[in-house]
Amino acid sequence: MTAAGNLRIGFIGLGHMGGPMAANLAKAGYQVNGFDLVPAALEQATRDGITVVASAAAAATGADIVITMLPSGKHVLGLYEGGLLEAAAPGTLFIDCSTIDVADARQAHDLAVKAGHRGMDAPVSGGVAGATAGTLAFMVGADEADFESSRPLLEVMGAKVVHCGASGVGQAAKICNNMILGVSMIAISEAFVLGEKLGLSNQALFDVASNASGQCWALTSYCPVPGPVPTSPANNDYQPGFAAALMDKDLGLAANALRGNGVPGELGLRAAEIYSRFHEETGGTLDFSAIVNDIRRRANEENA
Repeated sequence: MTAAGNLRIGFIGLGHMGGPMAANLAKAGYQVNGFDLVPAALEQATRDGITVVASAAAAATGADIVITMLPSGKHVLGLYEGGLLEAAAPGTLFIDCSTIDVADARQAHDLAVKAGHRGMDAPVSGGVAGATAGTLAFMVGADEADFESSRPLLEVMGAKVVHCGASGVGQAAKICNNMILGVSMIAISEAFVLGEKLGLSNQALFDVASNASGQCWALTSYCPVPGPVPTSPANNDYQPGFAAALMDKDLGLAANALRGNGVPGELGLRAAEIYSRFHEETGGTLDFSAIVNDIRRRANEENA
């Protein structure tokens, strides 16, 4: 791989996640041409040292690597099928960091290869804070050579880069991980609400569970009730963080994968239903840990 200063990056999708990721690449000395549909994102990108261009195709033109960070698979495939691949020089490496369906990720890879390029999926975990700090975790689906060639670039944006397997397997790791997280948060929230009904303080339950068999990341790093973990969104009026709308999206992807592969994932499917309802009722703008308030409200209604 060429030195950072000589490597040209096209970055498409400069929102809450993509913007800080692209900014970290520019800060590290990469030549970054960026595009987004939102004017405010382009203004921030300019302040962050990114060269703003007029279109996604312009970002891909002359790039050695093209990174996409977009809301859904239809957006990724729409760009790939809408002229983005044709705008890039032969052999360009396309890295999609969006969280999308495994089948969409594999289709994107196949489209890139068919057009004479290389493709990989590299979804991330760590939220906006991780994107800003450059401490994201990357879950990569790619062949070995492409993974190794892209590792220095990914390590600028992330603290952990894991090669999960071939095309699409990075997305598989992401949706499986977030299914665990969503189910865990619901279980923890139900336990806190039950504890409250039984006269147990939140701090006492935390002190026990965090040092016993109930210990998990969602409890000790992201506790859904105010107090025990000062840095959790619960202590900031449940401002995300990781928005409930995103958890709804990820659990929807997990539910599709469970059904499509014949896995009787009763907890995963139920968690998807719970977050879908929560998103619909609240708009999904609060952190996903605010599900505890929904459970508490429903418990109070049951006992009214």
